[in-house]
Amino acid sequence: MQRPLVTPNLSSTCSTSRIVNPCCFRRKSVRVCAYDQERPENGKPKRRFRSSWDAKEEGSDRDYLHNLGAAANYNTNVDTGQNLAMGLDSLFVGNFLGHKSDIADGTLRNLDFRTFNNIVGDYYVSPRFMEKVTMHMVKNYLCELGAFDSRTKVPLILGIWGPKGCGKSFQTELTFKKLGMEAVVMSAGELEHEWAGTPGRLIRERYRKAADMSKVRGTFTCLMINDIDAGLGHFENTQTTVNNQIVIGTLMNICDNPNRVSIGQDWGENDLVRRTPIIVTGNDFSKMFAPLIRDGRMDKFYWEPELQDLVAILHQMYKDDGLSTEDMLRLLQAFPNQPLDFFGALRASTYDNQIRNWIEHDVLGADIVADDVKLDDLGRRLARKQNLPTFEPVELNLNMLIREGERLVYEQQMVLNNNLAKEYLKPQKKIGRSMIGLSG
Repeated sequence: MQRPLVTPNLSSTCSTSRIVNPCCFRRKSVRVCAYDQERPENGKPKRRFRSSWDAKEEGSDRDYLHNLGAAANYNTNVDTGQNLAMGLDSLFVGNFLGHKSDIADGTLRNLDFRTFNNIVGDYYVSPRFMEKVTMHMVKNYLCELGAFDSRTKVPLILGIWGPKGCGKSFQTELTFKKLGMEAVVMSAGELEHEWAGTPGRLIRERYRKAADMSKVRGTFTCLMINDIDAGLGHFENTQTTVNNQIVIGTLMNICDNPNRVSIGQDWGENDLVRRTPIIVTGNDFSKMFAPLIRDGRMDKFYWEPELQDLVAILHQMYKDDGLSTEDMLRLLQAFPNQPLDFFGALRASTYDNQIRNWIEHDVLGADIVADDVKLDDLGRRLARKQNLPTFEPVELNLNMLIREGERLVYEQQMVLNNNLAKEYLKPQKKIGRSMIGLSG
């Protein structure tokens, strides 16, 4: 015998009725009705919401999904199921690894900060450069501590710019090491992403991370962005993206409100972070958005080493080889228009003869350019780290450096003389831009 169908009372929302209304749903102590109380003329119930997930809960103007996410943010709860406290079997944790052994809980991830302990050696730091970076850091920390009156506007960003290869980033890192700092380091490659808004959020997260580290651990911290003009510069025939605009707006907003930096959550009146200095490097700040680099937001510092700085830096590089400051001065006079990285490349190229001898005598047993030589064993030994050599420092002299420098200059001049880009990227007269492979 078929059981008679009980028709629910759609106009009733009382929980004391024994008849269960299939159109109503209970979550915790809140009841949401998915049907309107009124019936249309055809007698069928009318839906107020597309689904129960869109329904507004009683006493809230937000839907159920929003309230669920606000109550338990699963996107940032990385501890779920990762350790013994969250139910992971002790067989996979063990006492020797601790109760939070999985790297996903975040305690083992310290890659965002750099302590610069990897820089080993006695390097020269320009006093002028170190004074500028130190003054910027100290002024911002004193501003946070209330050492100035409220009318004093201290720039949050220090922009270090100048010609290529002059050691802007390396001099900054050497200064950080002398100051005992820990910095969150970003590059221009992180200022673009396939999802709009991601780089801006990343900057805010890194800024808050540096601020929290300074507050919790009491360390000297800052946010550093290398080659910022490569990511935010406006160059000819380049497109400005949404991320480009968002990053510029994010940095401007942080400069204006360094203690209030949101990462997307609801605004909190008491959600304050410590003011943290920002240091950026670049080659040409004239390509940057003018309101971002204006005085009050960015303190600009043009860095081009003077002759005495260059001599001191090179002498620190070659003093263990027995070369004097007079030798370094003659080396600079031999190559007057070369940046610092050129002289660093000189030292690396002096090992070429030792590397060539190791390949021919220890690995191949024959000349590299021989017809029947098998080079696959060379790659196998390097990839598997088998029987690797240790090279002794080359006995250098000034003539050797000048001879190697002339070779590098010759290769540079070949690039400038041929200028093959003019052949490959011929501009079309009608549209005024280059068409690769279509204008032959």
